[in-house]
Amino acid sequence: MPVKKKIPFVAFHTRVRDETIGGPNPYRWEVKTTEDYFSGKRVVLFSLPGAFTPTCSTRQLPDFEKLYDEFRKQGIESVYCLSVNDAFVMNAWGKALGVEKVKLIPDGSGEFTRKMGMLVAKDNLGFGMRSWRYAAVVNDGVVERWFEEGGLLDNCESDPYGVSSPQNILETLRTLDTATASSNGPD
Repeated sequence: MPVKKKIPFVAFHTRVRDETIGGPNPYRWEVKTTEDYFSGKRVVLFSLPGAFTPTCSTRQLPDFEKLYDEFRKQGIESVYCLSVNDAFVMNAWGKALGVEKVKLIPDGSGEFTRKMGMLVAKDNLGFGMRSWRYAAVVNDGVVERWFEEGGLLDNCESDPYGVSSPQNILETLRTLDTATASSNGPD
């Protein structure tokens, strides 16, 4: 669905590899903001309930990684995966899955997720506060297209997945491309 909502300003506390540190954990803290991630770029952002969880680890993140080059062909500069997990967990998850193309964003405190209206309780699963599953095409910090799983609810018994899948987003982008090409047909 088309939306023209500016994403909220938030600072994310990330860990980045720094070989000058040495030792078994050569990472340093780096604060990145929504402006760093979204200004002047057209990106896909997808958010999910948690690193190392079944659907997120076996389907959602791996599929976005596999289809990354297809997103690039559709004019997407980057693909971001956001979760209400800290930087240590997000880095370990990315390493465990061999993620190289999708960038992982840790929303450890859930501030971005809350400001997006997507923070939900998952106490029924022992998770605490987490993100509802959604995705967006964001163009220069403004949501261009929104893909939200149905049933947004605290302590939801199900974990819907489909609307925010990379396959669905790609199909939407391709349809938009075809519609734009048709409306700009030959002179």
